[in-house]
Amino acid sequence: MAEIEREAMEYDVVIVGAGPAGLSAAIRLKQLDSDLEVVVLEKGSEVGAHILSGAVLDPCGLDALIPDWKEKGAPLNTPVKEDNFYMMGESGEVRIPNFPMPPLMNNHGNYIVSMGNVCRWMAEQAEELGVEIFPGMACSELIYGDNGEVKGVVAGVFGLEADGSYGPNTEPGMELHGKYVFLGEGVRGSLSKEVIAKYGLSDGKEPQKYGVGMKEIWEIDPAKHKEGTVTHTMGWPLNSNAGGGSFIYHLDNNQVYVGFVVHLNYKNPYLFPYMEFQRFKHHPMVAELLEGGKRVAYGARAITEGGWQSMPKLVAPGVALLGCAAGMVNVPRIKGNHNAMLSGKAAAEAAYDAIKAERSGDELSAYETDVREGAIGKDLKMVRNVKPMWSKWGLTASLMLGGLDMWTNNILGLSFFGTLGHGKNDAEATEEASKHKPIDYPKPDGTLSFDRLTNVSFAMTNHEESQPCHLHLGNADTPISVNLPKYDEPAQRYCPAGVYEVVEKDGKPEFVVNFQNCVHCKTCDIKDPSQNITWTTPQGGDGPNYPNM
Repeated sequence: MAEIEREAMEYDVVIVGAGPAGLSAAIRLKQLDSDLEVVVLEKGSEVGAHILSGAVLDPCGLDALIPDWKEKGAPLNTPVKEDNFYMMGESGEVRIPNFPMPPLMNNHGNYIVSMGNVCRWMAEQAEELGVEIFPGMACSELIYGDNGEVKGVVAGVFGLEADGSYGPNTEPGMELHGKYVFLGEGVRGSLSKEVIAKYGLSDGKEPQKYGVGMKEIWEIDPAKHKEGTVTHTMGWPLNSNAGGGSFIYHLDNNQVYVGFVVHLNYKNPYLFPYMEFQRFKHHPMVAELLEGGKRVAYGARAITEGGWQSMPKLVAPGVALLGCAAGMVNVPRIKGNHNAMLSGKAAAEAAYDAIKAERSGDELSAYETDVREGAIGKDLKMVRNVKPMWSKWGLTASLMLGGLDMWTNNILGLSFFGTLGHGKNDAEATEEASKHKPIDYPKPDGTLSFDRLTNVSFAMTNHEESQPCHLHLGNADTPISVNLPKYDEPAQRYCPAGVYEVVEKDGKPEFVVNFQNCVHCKTCDIKDPSQNITWTTPQGGDGPNYPNM
C-alpha cells in the first residue's frame, strides 16, 4: 500500500459518520468558529441511508445544540401522547402500570421520529454553517502520524479487484488529514474497533454487550392508528431463551414502527432472532393491530448495551469516539440518540479549545471528563445495573431489582448494588449445541411474517457484486470444522439478513457468504462463537438505503 499515491486534503477536524453524533460535532464546531475547516464523511449513499433507530427521541441533545430547532423546522412532528408497557404471554398480555416506573422511563416530552430524516435535517443545518459533507465516501483505513497519533483517514476507495487488490480501474481514494479525527461510525465500527484495540481503550472495562434490533415500518388501518402512542413489551416469545423485547411506535401518516430486540448474550445457538421477531407479530394484540396493513420497510442493526461499565476510554492521541461508537445507549429507555448528540457537542467544544490553544494530535481529555461527569455519565450511571441484573437473574428479578436500583439512583444518587459486572462477552456466552434442543419456528405466512430474503429486499440494500467481500473470515475452515459440529453454525440463524448459509456440495457441507444481502448490522462480528468473522466497510454508497427509518 505504501506505493499508492493519494491526494491529501487538510482540515481542522475530520468526522467519520453523518449520524446524530458526527453531525452534532460538526454543527457545534462551526457555531464556535465559522473559520474552522470541518468535513463529515458518510459511507451511505446519502445522509440517513444507514440510520436505523428505535425512533423515540429525547430532545435534550437538540435543545443543547440548536435551541430554536422548532423554528428551524426540525422533523419532530409527533409528540408522545401515551406510554404502554406490557408483559406478554403467548395468547395474552398484562399491562404494567406506569406509576411504579422511575421518572426516567417516562416518555412525556419525547417525540416519535424518523432518525434518518432528523439526520438529513441536521446535515442541512451543518451545510448552512459551512460544513463539507461527503456521502458515499466510506473510510477504509486510518492514517497515523510520526508520533503514533491518528492524523487522518483514507476515504473513497472504489473499484478494488475481487481479491482486494488494486487493479487498473481502482480509484485509490484520498487522504483527509485533521488536527483531530472524530469517529462517529455507530455500533462496532471498523475504525473504532481498530482504535480501541490499538490504544487499549477497553483495558480495565467490562466487555461491551450488544443486542440485535430489527425493525419494520407498517402502514396500518387508519381506524387502528393512534398517533403518538408508544408501546413496549417483554416476555413472549423470548421468555427464558434470551433477553429482549419489542417496541411499537405510532408515528404520523398511519404508520407504525414495529421493532424487536434480542440481547446477543443468549446461550442456545439454535435461537433464531429474526424468527423470534416474526413470531412476535402473530401475538393476538400485535396481529390485530397489523391486520389489513402492509409492511413497507425493513432493517436491522446491532445495539450497544454494556452501558456505563463497558464504555471504553473515549480518547487517544488525535482521535475521539462519539456516541454509539463508544456505547452510550441507555438500555432500559432504548435511547441513545440524545447522548450521541451531547457527545458530539462535547467533543467539538474540547477540540475547539485545543485548536484555539494551537494544539493538535493529542488526547482531548476535556471531552472524556465532560462525558463521564456531565449529563451523559449521569444518564448511563443511573441505569448501569439493569442489563447485568437481567443477564444474571432473569427478567422478573431485573424488573423488580432494576426498578428499585433506578429509583434509589434517582432519589438518593446511589445504588445498593454498587456497579455490577457483565462477565462474558456475547460470543463467549454461546454454548455448544449439545446442551440445547433445536427450536421449531413456524413458517412465515407472507402476510404478517416474512422470510429473511423477502424482507431484505425492503431494506433496499445493494452491493456491487464484483467488489471484495467485506465480511472477512479469519480462517476459512472454521465455520465447517469448528462452528458446525460444536454450535450447528449459528451464523445461519443470528444474521437477520440471510448472509450466511451452510449448503451441501459434492456430499460435503460448505459455508457460503452472500455478502450482497448484508444490511451492516454487524451481528456476525459480535456473536460468532469463534470470533472468526470481521465486518469491514465496503465501498461507499453500498449497503441499505433506508427511506424513512
